Amino acid sequence: METVNIHEAKTQLSRLIEKAAAGESFLIAKAGKPMVKVVAVDAPVAKRRLGFLQGQGRIPKDFDMMGHSEIEQMFYEAE
Repeated sequence: METVNIHEAKTQLSRLIEKAAAGESFLIAKAGKPMVKVVAVDAPVAKRRLGFLQGQGRIPKDFDMMGHSEIEQMFYEAE
């Protein structure tokens, strides 16, 4: 993805808008730090993939009690 500084974006705005409208998004940076991303209005938005890790891990049945004894020692036995 192309990155342009603010000054270049101001002087080349028409050309950059045409590129974005054609599907070539770009970043506008200030002092080398990206500030904004310019994309076409009708550009497809990346869809979030819910559940893509389904079945890849396991949550133990005692998840809510994990470390319970250590926590009690830290907070209650110091009195």
